[in-house]
Amino acid sequence: MDDRARLLRGLTVDERRVQAGGVPTTVLQAGNGPPLVLLHGGIECGGIYWAPVMARLAEEHQLVVPDVPGLGESGPVDQLDSTTFDEWLADLLRLTCDRAPTLVAHSLIGTLAARFAGHNGEALQRLVIYSAPGVGPYRMPIGLRAVAIRFALRPSEANMERFERWAFDDLDRVRRRDPDWLDAFTTYTRSRALVPHVKRTMRQLVGTCTKQIPDADLRSIGVPTTLLWGAQDRFVRIKLATAARDRFGWPLQVIGEAGHVPHIEQPAAFTHAIEELTRTTH
Repeated sequence: MDDRARLLRGLTVDERRVQAGGVPTTVLQAGNGPPLVLLHGGIECGGIYWAPVMARLAEEHQLVVPDVPGLGESGPVDQLDSTTFDEWLADLLRLTCDRAPTLVAHSLIGTLAARFAGHNGEALQRLVIYSAPGVGPYRMPIGLRAVAIRFALRPSEANMERFERWAFDDLDRVRRRDPDWLDAFTTYTRSRALVPHVKRTMRQLVGTCTKQIPDADLRSIGVPTTLLWGAQDRFVRIKLATAARDRFGWPLQVIGEAGHVPHIEQPAAFTHAIEELTRTTH
C-alpha cells in the first residue's frame, strides 16, 4: 500500500480529477448534505492531511477536499497568485457544490481564500479563516524560517521532524495515537517536496500569502466569517487572531492543546467546532 492510500485507509471517499480553472485538480469527496469545502494550507502533500476529520465531517456534509494547484496531486500553474486562485476556486465550487458552501481555509491558503471572499461573497455561505497569517501584520518566526528553508533544501526525515515539531504542540502525542498515519503523512509529504513544481509553488505561497491583507479588503467580506486557531500555534501566534477579532468583530474559536494543525492534533475538538459553526448557518 502506498503512502497516499495509507493516509486514506478506512475512509469511504471518492477521488476524482476535474478541470477547474483549466487546472487538472484532484478532489476527494464524501458524504451528503450541505457542502463543506476544506482547503489545505501551504503544504506539499495537499488536501489529504484532512483525513483525520473527514469521516466525521462527512456524516453531516457533502465534503469537498481539493489539492490546490501545484500541490498534492493537482497540476501546476505558472504563478499561484490571487487572480489564478480566484478563477480556480470559483470554477471548482461550480463543479463540485450544488449550493454555496461553507469554506474552511487553512494557513497560507487561508490568506488567498480571505481575499477571494472579499469580492466573491456570493459564492460562499460562510468562511472559516483557519490560522491564516494574512489577517494581520505577520512576521515569520526566525526559528520557523530556518527549519522551513532547511526542509525545502533537503526534505530528509530529520528535517521533516524538525518542521513537524514547530507545527504541532505535541508531536509525540500525535505519534503515539496513530504512528502509521503519521509515518505515511511524513513520507508522502517528503516525496512531494522533491517535485520541482511543488517546490516552486511553495516558494510563491510563502512570498505572497504571508503579507497582510488591507483591512478595507477584509471588511468587504460580506458572508459570516469566523476565525479558528490552535491555542499553541507557533507558526501564526494567536495574538494575530485576537487582534483581527477585535478589529472586525469576527468570532474566534480556539482549540486547546494544539499548534498549527488542530485538525490533526485534536480532531474531535476541531470537528465539534466546525459542526457548531455550520449549525448556525443552515
